[in-house]
Amino acid sequence: MSELKLGIIGGGQLGSMLSTAAKKLNIKSVVYSDDVNAPAQKFCDEFIFSEYDNKEKILELVSKVDVITYEFENIPFETLNEINKLKPVVPKPSVNRLIQHRLAEKDFINKLNIRTTRYVSIEKKSDIETLEDFLPGILKTTTMGYDGKGQYPIKKIEDLETLNIDFSKGYILEKLVKLKKEISVIITRFGNNKYEIYEPIENTHKDQILKYSKIPSEISKKIFDQSKDWAITIAEELKYIGTMCVEYFIDRNENLYVNEIAPRVHNSGHLTINAYNISQFENHVRAVCNLEKISLKKISNAKMINLIGDEIKPYRENLKLNDNEFLFDYLKTEIKEKRKMGHITTLI
Repeated sequence: MSELKLGIIGGGQLGSMLSTAAKKLNIKSVVYSDDVNAPAQKFCDEFIFSEYDNKEKILELVSKVDVITYEFENIPFETLNEINKLKPVVPKPSVNRLIQHRLAEKDFINKLNIRTTRYVSIEKKSDIETLEDFLPGILKTTTMGYDGKGQYPIKKIEDLETLNIDFSKGYILEKLVKLKKEISVIITRFGNNKYEIYEPIENTHKDQILKYSKIPSEISKKIFDQSKDWAITIAEELKYIGTMCVEYFIDRNENLYVNEIAPRVHNSGHLTINAYNISQFENHVRAVCNLEKISLKKISNAKMINLIGDEIKPYRENLKLNDNEFLFDYLKTEIKEKRKMGHITTLI
């Protein structure tokens, strides 16, 4: 059998870790990115730089690989759909199209009898002025936006006067829950009722960017089971192949809500690299490349901290680590405020 080649669209830290996982499995990776400085080019076997709508370069990628996956969800559906006619795109493009639209995503989740926060579609400023019972809430663009981008917390109607919101875009207004904590569940689905699922991870955000993750999460048995069950239900309904993350809120009354689905490997699952026998990245590569499913075993409890902006500097200047600490430098050339530059996982 000839060597398998995996195409990865997107060249950020997730693409880097997918390339590293592929290498471990003797799979060659070809990364395609619109960022000339994409860090994943330091980890993959081949790198193609171009815009995501460049047909010629897309065809070049297709000609070099057997199967294609992606590391973030904001790739044009049309691009993924065209590629899928020539080589399999996994997870399938229709999953990406659904998740790209927050209103469609929430409707899909509710139809499965799974709880989300209350939400309403917003097309113009005056729509919000009649919806005081949805405040305090958060206004989000229905498409694009992550790590707090395209999101506007609104406590009261008067806040609209001070926020510079472009209402030519579609929005969704979500009512805030009285938040106790946030968790995520990472699941890799290989086929019908064939999956591996990691234990729920407890997450802490700062400025709407993930800052800390840890296992075990301090949650009840009911929430532990329900969060895993809901992740399985969602993955099965989507007929998902690969690694997926479901992000949850828990309110002060111990109610669980789905916040968002990420149709890809996820930042909160970075600790699986050191804490489990098979990481979320290796599991994703195994699933999309139709390789053997191996039962998960937890090696250790763990916590992870994201290094944002300048926080990477002391580690690049040889700050010493303990034996149970593992540094991942994403090798991004430009240090920017609010940019994820690396992470440290500590086994505990």
